Order: sequence, then C-alpha cells, then structure tokens
Amino acid sequence: MTVTLALTVTAAVAVGVTLGLFGGGGSILMVPMLMYVAGVPGKSAIAMSLLVVAVTSATALISHARAGRVRRRTGLIFGVAGMAGAYGGGLIGPHLPEPLLLGAFAVMMVATAIAMIRGRRAVAAGQHEHLPLGKIIMDGVIVGVVTGLVGAGGGFLVVPALVLLGGMPMAAAVGTSLLVIAMKSLAGLAGYLSTVSIDWSLAAVVTVAAAAGGLLGGRLAGHINPDRLRKAFGWFVLAMGVFVLAQQITVLN
Repeated sequence: MTVTLALTVTAAVAVGVTLGLFGGGGSILMVPMLMYVAGVPGKSAIAMSLLVVAVTSATALISHARAGRVRRRTGLIFGVAGMAGAYGGGLIGPHLPEPLLLGAFAVMMVATAIAMIRGRRAVAAGQHEHLPLGKIIMDGVIVGVVTGLVGAGGGFLVVPALVLLGGMPMAAAVGTSLLVIAMKSLAGLAGYLSTVSIDWSLAAVVTVAAAAGGLLGGRLAGHINPDRLRKAFGWFVLAMGVFVLAQQITVLN
C-alpha cells in the first residue's frame, strides 16, 4: 500500500466515524480529502463522494436503527423529496463555477452551525416526533439540491431541521438523517454519472474504509450526552464552514 493510499484510507475511516457519530458533517470533508489527499479531480471527487457517503450512511444507519434512533416515516418522506432535489442538483452541479457554489455552501454551514450551538429554547423534550408533511417535503427538496450540487450528504442541514424545527431528540435526528442522506446521495450520484466518470477501484477502497468508520461512529453515538453531541456537531460544522469559506474567498481573489 502506497503512502498516498494509506493516508486516503485513514482519512476515509475518520470521515466515516464523523458521519456515523454526528449524522452529517463528515461528508463535507470527503470531497477535499479525495482532491487533496487522493489527487482526484474536482468533479470526479464530488461524484465519488456521493457514492461513498451513500454507502457509509446506510452502514452507519444499522446501529442507529437497532437502537431505535430512526424515525422511519419522517426519514422516508424527507428522503424521497431529497432524492428529487439531489438528482436535479447532480445534473446542474457540473456546469456551475466551484468557488461561488462552495462559497454559498460554506455560508449555509456557518449559519446552521450557529443555530445548532444556540439550540432551540421553545421545544420541550419528546414533542413533535415527526415534522409536518409540508415542511418535510420542502426541506427535503432544498437539502437534496445542496447534496446533488456539491457532493455533501447534507446532514448538517437535515439534523438541524429535525431538531430545531420538529423538536426531534438529537439522537433520533442523527439516526434519521442517515436514512435521508443515503437516499439523497444515491440520487445525486445518478445525476453526476450522466456527465462525470469516476475511478471505481479507488471508490471501492474508500467506501469500505468509510463504511467501517461509519459503523464505529454509529455505536459511539448512543453513549454521548445529547446536548454535548448537538453542540459538538455545531462547533464542528462551524469550523468546517469557516475553513471552506476562507478557501473559496482566496480562490475568487
């Protein structure tokens, strides 16, 4: 195993752990990891990221489902709506300028992170186990478009939507988001593959490594305080958002 491949596998495991633990956030690391560690071209990295994130999310979902941390009705409806948006985003994404697209994406990350860190004061524990149907569909399509455009699973948007808008417990939001992410990522991949090719052998190696990390992250999630998990998730996304935004500002200048 070459040094580059070893670093790629190690990074993929770390991304998988993050995805399984937080229900998102880690996927935003997959594209830069593939580009800067594995040397994959930008558009191919986005497409490959969608494949890896889909499989990793589905793998991490197993532990959450067994522990009863998945709201299937909400997840399936959100996922179907997200698939429609993700497929469209996957068709449009290859034709848009990356710096502008990722810059706007980073701004959304920062705003979402701040909301997660502050939390929602008005929701009592156990209220609103399911979001209203209209909100599920609207949020699903919007998050799906984001997923399809830039190759991120969109968990940093799904989890806050479930927690802040629907009052879903953090642990259940994390588990449910993995179902949504898996569905949306596959749809986004279908859109990208119409114009972009990927290295399937490298994709297989990275997917297996990330899926192993996702299983580990899913098991760890049930042993962490929900409030600490929410805040840690927020700070993590904030750091990533600031980093991505700084990178895109540099490119535009």
